[in-house]
Amino acid sequence: MVGLDAAGKTTILYKLKLGEIVTTIPTIGFNVETVEYKNISFTVWDVGGQDKIRPLWRHYFQNTQGLIFVVDSNDRERVVEARDELHRMLNEDELRDAVLLVFANKQDLPNAMNAAEITDKLGLHSLRQRHWYIQSTCATSGEGLYEGLDWLSNNIANKA
Repeated sequence: MVGLDAAGKTTILYKLKLGEIVTTIPTIGFNVETVEYKNISFTVWDVGGQDKIRPLWRHYFQNTQGLIFVVDSNDRERVVEARDELHRMLNEDELRDAVLLVFANKQDLPNAMNAAEITDKLGLHSLRQRHWYIQSTCATSGEGLYEGLDWLSNNIANKA
Protein backbone atom coordinates (compact mmCIF):
# COMPACT_ATOMS: atom_id res chain seq x y z
CA MET A 1 0.00 0.00 0.00
CA VAL A 2 1.61 3.20 -1.19
CA GLY A 3 0.70 6.82 -1.84
CA LEU A 4 1.92 10.30 -1.04
CA ASP A 5 2.53 11.24 2.57
CA ALA A 6 -0.60 12.07 4.59
CA ALA A 7 -2.91 10.19 2.18
CA GLY A 8 -4.16 7.94 5.00
CA LYS A 9 -2.25 4.67 4.46
CA THR A 10 -1.45 3.99 8.11
CA THR A 11 -4.97 4.94 9.22
CA ILE A 12 -6.37 2.50 6.62
CA LEU A 13 -4.01 -0.31 7.68
CA TYR A 14 -4.96 -0.11 11.35
CA LYS A 15 -8.65 0.45 10.64
CA LEU A 16 -8.57 -2.85 8.72
CA LYS A 17 -6.39 -4.63 11.30
CA LEU A 18 -7.91 -3.36 14.55
CA GLY A 19 -11.22 -1.84 13.50
CA GLU A 20 -10.32 1.40 15.19
CA ILE A 21 -8.72 4.75 14.49
CA VAL A 22 -5.17 5.04 15.73
CA THR A 23 -3.16 8.18 16.20
CA THR A 24 -0.49 8.19 13.50
CA ILE A 25 2.76 9.95 12.86
CA PRO A 26 4.46 10.15 9.45
CA THR A 27 5.77 6.70 8.56
CA ILE A 28 9.51 6.52 8.04
CA GLY A 29 10.09 3.02 6.72
CA PHE A 30 7.02 0.81 6.87
CA ASN A 31 4.34 -0.87 8.93
CA VAL A 32 3.36 -4.40 8.01
CA GLU A 33 0.33 -6.31 9.25
CA THR A 34 -1.64 -9.36 8.28
CA VAL A 35 -5.29 -8.53 7.71
CA GLU A 36 -7.74 -11.44 7.71
CA TYR A 37 -10.88 -10.92 5.66
CA LYS A 38 -13.33 -13.49 4.26
CA ASN A 39 -10.91 -16.39 4.75
CA ILE A 40 -8.19 -14.51 2.91
CA SER A 41 -5.03 -13.39 4.58
CA PHE A 42 -3.63 -10.14 3.18
CA THR A 43 -0.11 -9.13 4.10
CA VAL A 44 -0.33 -5.36 3.88
CA TRP A 45 2.85 -3.29 3.72
CA ASP A 46 2.18 0.35 4.51
CA VAL A 47 5.20 2.16 3.12
CA GLY A 48 6.08 5.75 4.06
CA GLY A 49 5.15 8.32 1.43
CA GLN A 50 7.38 11.33 2.07
CA ASP A 51 9.17 12.38 -1.10
CA LYS A 52 12.66 11.66 0.22
CA ILE A 53 11.79 8.03 0.96
CA ARG A 54 9.70 7.24 -2.13
CA PRO A 55 12.75 5.82 -3.95
CA LEU A 56 12.57 2.99 -1.38
CA TRP A 57 9.11 1.91 -2.61
CA ARG A 58 10.61 -0.27 -5.30
CA HIS A 59 12.25 -2.50 -2.69
CA TYR A 60 8.78 -3.66 -1.61
CA PHE A 61 7.50 -4.59 -5.09
CA GLN A 62 8.80 -8.15 -5.33
CA ASN A 63 5.99 -10.74 -5.23
CA THR A 64 3.32 -8.04 -5.09
CA GLN A 65 0.00 -9.38 -6.38
CA GLY A 66 -2.09 -6.32 -5.71
CA LEU A 67 -1.10 -2.72 -5.29
CA ILE A 68 -3.23 -0.35 -3.20
CA PHE A 69 -2.54 3.27 -4.07
CA VAL A 70 -4.04 5.72 -1.58
CA VAL A 71 -4.91 9.25 -2.65
CA ASP A 72 -5.97 12.15 -0.45
CA SER A 73 -9.05 13.20 -2.45
CA ASN A 74 -9.00 16.59 -0.76
CA ASP A 75 -5.42 17.44 -1.81
CA ARG A 76 -5.94 19.13 -5.17
CA GLU A 77 -2.47 20.68 -5.04
CA ARG A 78 -0.70 17.32 -5.10
CA VAL A 79 -2.92 15.13 -7.27
CA VAL A 80 -0.55 15.64 -10.24
CA GLU A 81 2.36 14.56 -8.05
CA ALA A 82 0.32 11.49 -7.03
CA ARG A 83 -0.34 10.71 -10.71
CA ASP A 84 3.35 10.99 -11.59
CA GLU A 85 4.40 8.70 -8.73
CA LEU A 86 1.72 6.16 -9.62
CA HIS A 87 2.70 5.96 -13.28
CA ARG A 88 6.42 5.82 -12.42
CA MET A 89 5.71 2.90 -10.14
CA LEU A 90 3.53 1.03 -12.61
CA ASN A 91 6.39 1.11 -15.11
CA GLU A 92 8.46 -1.06 -12.76
CA ASP A 93 8.92 -4.54 -14.18
CA GLU A 94 8.19 -6.24 -10.86
CA LEU A 95 4.69 -4.76 -10.81
CA ARG A 96 3.93 -5.93 -14.34
CA ASP A 97 1.30 -8.45 -13.20
CA ALA A 98 -0.06 -6.66 -10.14
CA VAL A 99 -3.67 -5.49 -10.11
CA LEU A 100 -4.23 -1.90 -8.99
CA LEU A 101 -6.73 -0.74 -6.40
CA VAL A 102 -6.94 3.01 -5.89
CA PHE A 103 -8.44 4.24 -2.64
CA ALA A 104 -9.86 7.75 -3.20
CA ASN A 105 -9.58 8.53 0.49
CA LYS A 106 -10.93 11.33 2.72
CA GLN A 107 -14.29 11.39 0.97
CA ASP A 108 -15.81 12.80 4.16
CA LEU A 109 -14.15 16.17 3.55
CA PRO A 110 -16.41 18.74 1.88
CA ASN A 111 -13.95 19.68 -0.89
CA ALA A 112 -12.95 16.11 -1.77
CA MET A 113 -12.77 15.14 -5.44
CA ASN A 114 -15.06 12.23 -6.26
CA ALA A 115 -13.85 8.94 -7.73
CA ALA A 116 -14.58 10.04 -11.33
CA GLU A 117 -12.48 13.17 -10.90
CA ILE A 118 -9.64 11.23 -9.27
CA THR A 119 -9.79 8.68 -12.12
CA ASP A 120 -9.37 11.52 -14.59
CA LYS A 121 -6.62 13.33 -12.67
CA LEU A 122 -4.61 10.13 -12.15
CA GLY A 123 -4.94 9.17 -15.81
CA LEU A 124 -6.31 5.73 -14.93
CA HIS A 125 -8.06 5.29 -18.29
CA SER A 126 -4.64 5.37 -19.97
CA LEU A 127 -3.68 2.13 -18.17
CA ARG A 128 -4.36 -0.22 -21.04
CA GLN A 129 -2.66 -3.43 -19.87
CA ARG A 130 -3.56 -3.05 -16.22
CA HIS A 131 -6.53 -4.37 -14.29
CA TRP A 132 -7.55 -1.48 -12.00
CA TYR A 133 -10.40 -0.28 -9.84
CA ILE A 134 -11.06 2.90 -7.87
CA GLN A 135 -12.95 2.88 -4.58
CA SER A 136 -14.13 5.93 -2.65
CA THR A 137 -13.07 5.59 0.97
CA CYS A 138 -13.07 7.27 4.33
CA ALA A 139 -10.35 5.68 6.46
CA THR A 140 -11.67 7.08 9.73
CA SER A 141 -15.18 5.63 9.33
CA GLY A 142 -13.99 2.58 7.37
CA GLU A 143 -16.37 3.37 4.53
CA GLY A 144 -15.34 1.71 1.25
CA LEU A 145 -12.35 -0.18 2.65
CA TYR A 146 -13.92 -3.64 2.62
CA GLU A 147 -15.51 -3.07 -0.78
CA GLY A 148 -11.98 -2.40 -2.03
CA LEU A 149 -10.68 -5.58 -0.40
CA ASP A 150 -13.54 -7.52 -2.01
CA TRP A 151 -12.46 -6.30 -5.43
CA LEU A 152 -8.82 -7.03 -4.65
CA SER A 153 -9.46 -10.56 -3.41
CA ASN A 154 -11.70 -11.39 -6.39
CA ASN A 155 -9.21 -10.05 -8.89
CA ILE A 156 -6.07 -11.50 -7.36
CA ALA A 157 -7.88 -14.85 -7.21
CA ASN A 158 -8.78 -14.55 -10.90
CA LYS A 159 -5.13 -14.07 -11.83
CA ALA A 160 -3.84 -16.98 -9.74
